[in-house]
Amino acid sequence: MPATDSVLAIPKGSRLRVHTMAFDEPGKALDAVRTLKSESFEVHDVHTPYAVHGLDEALGLRETRLGVATLVGGLVGGGAAFGFQIWTHAIDWPLTIGGKSPLALPAQVPVSFELTVLFAAFATVGGLLLRRRLFPRVASDPIPPAQPDARVTDDRFVVVVVERDGRFRLNRFRELVKELGALEAVEGWRVM
Repeated sequence: MPATDSVLAIPKGSRLRVHTMAFDEPGKALDAVRTLKSESFEVHDVHTPYAVHGLDEALGLRETRLGVATLVGGLVGGGAAFGFQIWTHAIDWPLTIGGKSPLALPAQVPVSFELTVLFAAFATVGGLLLRRRLFPRVASDPIPPAQPDARVTDDRFVVVVVERDGRFRLNRFRELVKELGALEAVEGWRVM
């Protein structure tokens, strides 16, 4: 799926002709995407009930950078935990217990590990929400588009193909629907 900023090079709110193909197996949907791309059809999106391995590459998506947010969050959490414990045990309230150094690192590992994981998780979720713009909408915002098929959250894999201009070969597309073994194909208009 293209980036949200450049989903379509048409004015926002324009009507486009879209074609959907529904499959009952992830392999068939993946093969359909590869075949449609090789035939120069524009696959806009694929709706699946769960992640399908290889679909990102077939759609030509970039690798995610969400891991960077996770790494930064983990480093901040681990650094904050170690720093706070070192400051507490060695500077603010130094205690010598059992002849050990105030900077006994093995005792600080469990707390630091837990905060590393906690901060990494928060950074991952926060980065995902910010990057995909999944924050509460203002009442004046348009209603988000509905799923092309309600069964996509259960057992359907839906491939969405966009028809932009007169170069779209409708007859060839209909042949491919039959060749690829789609359970159903729907043609319609969508405001994007």
